[in-house]
Amino acid sequence: MSRGAIIRIRGLTKVFKMGDSEVHALAGVDLDIEEGSYVAIMGPSGSGKSTMLNILGCLDRPTAGTYHIGGKDVTHLDDDELSSVRGERIGFIFQSYNLIDQLTVLENIHVPLFYQGKDLVDCAEHCEELAKLVGLGQRLDHRPKQLSGGQQQRVAIARSLVNDPLMILGDEPTGNLDSKTGAEVLDLMDRLHAAGKTIVMVTHGDEVAKRAQRIIHMKDGAIDREVVNRR
Repeated sequence: MSRGAIIRIRGLTKVFKMGDSEVHALAGVDLDIEEGSYVAIMGPSGSGKSTMLNILGCLDRPTAGTYHIGGKDVTHLDDDELSSVRGERIGFIFQSYNLIDQLTVLENIHVPLFYQGKDLVDCAEHCEELAKLVGLGQRLDHRPKQLSGGQQQRVAIARSLVNDPLMILGDEPTGNLDSKTGAEVLDLMDRLHAAGKTIVMVTHGDEVAKRAQRIIHMKDGAIDREVVNRR
């Protein structure tokens, strides 16, 4: 693994069977992502970017090739092992927030730790600190339906940080937000990156991608080109 790289994929291939046909969603991708970097993945529908994100997030497995995260080969792990890697090493931010309506802000932030068997009572101070970090320190007992879209996404960002992950994966994190609220969420992600977090995000928006250091453009299941932003 190259020095400083927390993500290394080699020859990554993903083939989906559709009846008698095969769809090559990824066609032998090689990619390193350095610790502390901010990477945007772009491309038209069918380019492979969502498949790439799912594999990076250990939500799916490649058909061929290898994937290392933090020096660990996760290519052939079983479902339980992949779940463990997700819980310990990856934070997720989704376009639709994926909060649990019945839970409060504090409880939603705690969810990844719950799946690791950690009690909220023991983790409450940590979860509250994260709520304050994203500007929701006064909303701890609110439920998602009492929050705006931007506030819900802030909860999702806090939740993504609760396990101190190696990297944060964002799937169109501002896709459901108006431009002003989206900019506020991106400002928060900029601050997280400045504090040392590794961020990888799929986006359709050029303005969103400009926040990243590297923009990876995908086409037909392969990396078409890369752009390095001078910031």
